[in-house]
Amino acid sequence: MQWWAWIVVGAVLLGAELFFIDAQFYLVFVGAAALVVGAGSLALPGLAVWVQWVAFLALAVFAMRTFRRRIFERVRRGLPAVKGGPTGDSVVVATGLRPGEACRIEYRGTTWNAVNGGRDAIVAGARARIARIEGLTLVLHGED
Repeated sequence: MQWWAWIVVGAVLLGAELFFIDAQFYLVFVGAAALVVGAGSLALPGLAVWVQWVAFLALAVFAMRTFRRRIFERVRRGLPAVKGGPTGDSVVVATGLRPGEACRIEYRGTTWNAVNGGRDAIVAGARARIARIEGLTLVLHGED
């Protein structure tokens, strides 16, 4: 491959990392390996094509295995944790619920099935915490 083709491929791969949502930081190392092979091909014009491909593969794998985890964690360190669901949120229970009883509650603009998974009754109008989700049912515990 021509040296400029390696540079173009490397630039495209580095740019693609910016456009993919949560690409997991792999394309950076593949793109960097292509750029290094392109620079090597420019410096050594008689480099065989198979040597270029072997160098590309070796550099990409080595860089990913050696540096990816450390750099990925450093880049992602400052980001807030992603909340996976409603667990831990509070809701207002319109009707009283004894332990094990179920009702419908309004949560985030829609109605849900809810069950009192705690040991104590939840009085009408009280706040309850969503302990977990079982299928399409919110399991509630009374807030103290």
